[in-house]
Amino acid sequence: MPSQIRPGTSTGPAFALLIAVGLFLAAIWYAGQAAHAEAVQVQMPKLSTMGQAGQRSFGKNCAQCHGAQADGTDKGPPLIHRIYEPSHHGDDAFLRAATAGTRQHHWPYGDMPPQPQVRRMEIQAIIQFVREVQRANGIN
Repeated sequence: MPSQIRPGTSTGPAFALLIAVGLFLAAIWYAGQAAHAEAVQVQMPKLSTMGQAGQRSFGKNCAQCHGAQADGTDKGPPLIHRIYEPSHHGDDAFLRAATAGTRQHHWPYGDMPPQPQVRRMEIQAIIQFVREVQRANGIN
């Protein structure tokens, strides 16, 4: 027998509270997953010519925070991670992060400052390097 709601009562506030608590718990779980995903094992593929150029530029400009193989450090997140797959962070997101910086949103490392010393052509090669290594590690 279905329960009946008495006139003058509402389940709206209780339902909203239940949804809010669920979202809060999901956010805590997700943050914990991201924080524990910092150490990644990276398989390096044979890189294209542009990927090799990107690897060199990455080493000069990005590795100090993102790791030599884009595997992360205590200063920056791994880019060889499902969070950075092309469907979630497209190439334009990487370009904007390098040219304009980006606010902290997935990791606890703080905001990424702009990298004005890196030319657009170098950024494109860096993106190629990251994408090639991502593909080699099952991130498409």
